[in-house]
Amino acid sequence: MSGQKEMKVLMIGPARSVHGGVSAVVNNYYAAGLDQQIKLKYIATMVDGSKVRKLIQAMLAYITFLFALPSYHILHVNMAADASCYRKKIFIDTAWLFRKKIIIHEHGGDFEGFYYERCSEKQRTNIKRSLNRAKIFLVLSESWKKFFSEIVDEDKIHVLQNGIVIPTKEKQDYSSHKVLFLGRLCKEKGIGELLEAVPVIQKQIQDFKLILGGVWEEGNEALKEKTRALSETVLYPGWISEKEREALFQECSIFVLPTWFEGQPISLLEAMAAGMCVAASAVGGIPQIMGKESDGTGILLPPKDADVLSDELIKLLKDEEQRRKMGQNARIRIINNYDVNRNVEALVEFYKEIGDY
Repeated sequence: MSGQKEMKVLMIGPARSVHGGVSAVVNNYYAAGLDQQIKLKYIATMVDGSKVRKLIQAMLAYITFLFALPSYHILHVNMAADASCYRKKIFIDTAWLFRKKIIIHEHGGDFEGFYYERCSEKQRTNIKRSLNRAKIFLVLSESWKKFFSEIVDEDKIHVLQNGIVIPTKEKQDYSSHKVLFLGRLCKEKGIGELLEAVPVIQKQIQDFKLILGGVWEEGNEALKEKTRALSETVLYPGWISEKEREALFQECSIFVLPTWFEGQPISLLEAMAAGMCVAASAVGGIPQIMGKESDGTGILLPPKDADVLSDELIKLLKDEEQRRKMGQNARIRIINNYDVNRNVEALVEFYKEIGDY
């Protein structure tokens, strides 16, 4: 538009090839054409690999960032807890010194545990100061808004739920007794409870199979060994590509996520959008995604409870019509509430608000 300055946004976060939810969010923004509506430069601050490789990437990212920053009006920071927070803090503080407008987009499901349990009082003070340098602070759910209002000026906090590209192919077959998990493989994702439930379920559902799609995190050797011991029932294909994921959504009839804490998991949104019946922990933004009980999109589970997990999965595995109804309801809910195109529209409005466009 004539006389209107170009909207220039510098966005930082994990490499778009990284196995994880934040990179999936960013890739969905690109798929929805965010880079066609604004001048967008993306800098990867983290990559998969060794600690040395991650350190080198962080240093290279900061150098790239310093050269790029003067040419951009807004810094959009995709951030989680722990190392991600410390890493992004350097970028936030630098952008603030350059008087850039900052949006912090918080994705990490365990920020509360990180902030109150794993940070010293001095670290909390420094983190709080950096977070309040944002003009806009985006969170994934109302429950997170309530928590972050203890740290960040409440007027800055806005809820922006994750969005996904809605698949055109609808699920038709719900006869399978295969249950699918996708995500990081570690105790915090409820893998221990899930493996504990396997023998109980198998006694009642003879052809039951559990597929664990993902990459094992360090420090979970006991769970890895237990998975190997259950190899006749528990299948481990490793990290799942997009094409493989779409095939598994059609092949399996239930998606399970017995996580201990969570933000707003992209894997859950994608499974529901594909028409899968879901069983997931009632933590973080998950209840908001699944809606009211009357919406009938799936089963909410208490975290860290293998008995309830096995009982609910057995009920679902014995009732194909229930799986079908829940899967169809889940797809409708995601189509109506979590289309990434609406997220992109909202982001552009936030950019306009703080960038004086």
